[in-house]
Amino acid sequence: MTDFTTLTLPVQPTVIAPDGSQIRVLPALAGGGMAHFRLLAGQVAKAVTHRTIEEIWYIVDGSGEMWRKQGAREEIVALAPGVSLTIPLGTHFQFRASANSALSAVAITMPPWPGEGEALFVEGPWRAT
Repeated sequence: MTDFTTLTLPVQPTVIAPDGSQIRVLPALAGGGMAHFRLLAGQVAKAVTHRTIEEIWYIVDGSGEMWRKQGAREEIVALAPGVSLTIPLGTHFQFRASANSALSAVAITMPPWPGEGEALFVEGPWRAT
């Protein structure tokens, strides 16, 4: 039997993601993990793809944009509180915060984040900061 986990959102980032975003690690179970992502106003994450995980994001604060690409399909979506989106396995993606607003999201990774080497850098539409 797995123990219960209860956690309050950490004030400071737990780690910096390979894409450059601030991460506050939240609870995980065998099937998936959860994290809070944050980019400061005007920041642009590095474009990446994942080797083994897929993600579901929910935007909780701020505004920005997310670029996603799968093969020939490519799109940019506006990010604002209440928007949720998926990042299926193999998707190239990049996100950025608007110039006047930090961007915060909660994301589920399935399976849980395996560690270093999971993210591969790819070419995206924007220059990372």
